[in-house]
Amino acid sequence: MPAKPVLLVIAHGSRDPRHAATVHALVRRVRSLRPGLRVETGFLDFNVPSVHGVLESLAAEGVGDVVALPLLLTRAFHAKADIPAVLRDAPPRLRIRQAEVLGPSPLLLSALERRLYEAGLTLADKSSTGVVLASAGSSDPEAIAVIAHLARTWRDTGWCAVRPAFASASLPRTEDAVRELRELGCARVAVAPYVLAPGFLPDRIARGAAEADVLAEVLGPAPEVARVLLERYDAARTPALAALGA
Repeated sequence: MPAKPVLLVIAHGSRDPRHAATVHALVRRVRSLRPGLRVETGFLDFNVPSVHGVLESLAAEGVGDVVALPLLLTRAFHAKADIPAVLRDAPPRLRIRQAEVLGPSPLLLSALERRLYEAGLTLADKSSTGVVLASAGSSDPEAIAVIAHLARTWRDTGWCAVRPAFASASLPRTEDAVRELRELGCARVAVAPYVLAPGFLPDRIARGAAEADVLAEVLGPAPEVARVLLERYDAARTPALAALGA
């Protein structure tokens, strides 16, 4: 039986120590869900180990197959340019497949709801609560369209209204979406950060939520997020399994 490909989780990295701590907590949850799967973590910037350093170490150990999984919620610049460039520079002995980004996924919507209920909302509040789906933001039209579609999909599950907002690059900002939901007549307004880990932009989202009734935590190591990582890993390694007749 061939060895399973190593799962390399590729995170952006941040000067904020909470970022790396949250990434490592998520990776620990992934390991707990799939005992026996080797999971490594590499950062594009600011933190160690770097993606390149991890790939060099894996090659030196004699590892053959790697699934590189971008720890990103949308397909924007990092997924389309930065990460492929780093992977092209990997040692040639490694066979690397880049997995899809995490979003969109129904599991991520479940994780968003989990965080809102953990912040104090109840199921009975749903129909009278407006939600701001607050993401980091991007200048990539594909990423913006995905967030807008996600907001519409989430609204259809029973919320009073759901409005997208962005911490950078795009409009509206979180505070503007909060005010819009107030004017719409929602009895309460909640902000759900559609981000994976704390940092500069999530802090900006939190400041923009000052007039909201509820501010949820970032997605972090939610079990649903860990399950999405494993789904993306399995999908990326499927072609190799088919070629081997597994």
